[in-house]
Amino acid sequence: MGEMLSQEEINALLRGLDDDEDTTKTEAPVNVLSDVDKDAIGEVSNISMGTAATTLFSLVNQKVVITTPTVSLVHWDDIVQEYSSPCVAIQIVYKEGLEGTNLLILKEEDVRVITDLMMGGDGSNPDTELSDLHLSAISEAMNQMIGSAATSMSSMFHKRIDIAPPISNHLDLTESFDQTELSEFLGGEFIRVSFRLQIGDLVDSEMMQLYPVEFAQKITDNFSNTKEKEEPKVEKPAANQTQQNQQAGTPQPQMQYQQPDMNQQMNQSMNQQMNQGMMPPGYNQNGMSPSHQRNVEVQQAQFQSFDMGSFVQQKENIDLIMDVPLEVTVELGRTHKSIHDILEFAPGTIIELNKLAGEPIDVLVNGKIVAKGEVVVIDENFSIRITDIIKQAGQIL
Repeated sequence: MGEMLSQEEINALLRGLDDDEDTTKTEAPVNVLSDVDKDAIGEVSNISMGTAATTLFSLVNQKVVITTPTVSLVHWDDIVQEYSSPCVAIQIVYKEGLEGTNLLILKEEDVRVITDLMMGGDGSNPDTELSDLHLSAISEAMNQMIGSAATSMSSMFHKRIDIAPPISNHLDLTESFDQTELSEFLGGEFIRVSFRLQIGDLVDSEMMQLYPVEFAQKITDNFSNTKEKEEPKVEKPAANQTQQNQQAGTPQPQMQYQQPDMNQQMNQSMNQQMNQGMMPPGYNQNGMSPSHQRNVEVQQAQFQSFDMGSFVQQKENIDLIMDVPLEVTVELGRTHKSIHDILEFAPGTIIELNKLAGEPIDVLVNGKIVAKGEVVVIDENFSIRITDIIKQAGQIL
């Protein structure tokens, strides 16, 4: 018989078993979001980013495509491993309708291209380093993009949703730093929504949105509530109608044989004869029998005469269109050149216009001449001093 264990050894073994059970319970994965919730977040993000892509197109004047998002549950270490290049994190705070914070992650090179396009460049040769000016520009771009996305969410959730001005931070993920200083939720598990961002032929990259789990849950709750309200009520299918009719004593419809329509047969026979150049007796060339012919009284249409002098001119309410933008063009002059002459253009070539020196220049609004003026210089900028207003019939001036 072997040696017996002491009480201390037995207690130690029991503590070890308890520790193993606690460890197993702690390491068990917890699924905080179901597949349905992830689909809801993806659908909301897809609609929102579709609007944001339209806004970004107006800023960079390039075709912008943001693909269908992918939703996953990750840790900060996953972001560092998959996104090792320097990047820009734009912090977006929802202050109305939805309360929470999320981060928009863009690669540094993509930010340099976007800001170069916003500043009038072609994006092919952006600055090599990011400055405060670039961070300010990308913050403004994201403010307009996420602002339009928030407007889409407002329409989706039937309530006003607004954001605070975004804040941009330049990050080098190759260097270690405390990510919780950027946002507290990065210290645990959070939601990542990944998009493929394409801007013309210049950018083909990945863009990410990082959500706290609590904020993502608020989105799914609002989305689910909206779906329930918009879901049409489906009426319960009625019971078997035949059975109900039998119980109520209602006679069932029966198949009936219909006699051939004699008029239809006569019309077909007459059409065949007309196609063969023969008319039945008693019918004229138009296929009308004498009994169908009748005298029709034709009168000239009478219209009410409009006396323009009888109308009192009323002041147009142009306040409704005061904010409509119009394109104002100043035309110094014009000329005509052949293709041969244009191909010979080079730096230093002088082109003579049809305007004489000192002659008033034309001021056009949406292609229509409305005034004439002269060129002046104000603070090193060319300007136009209006000298004459050209009033045409029908214009409101």
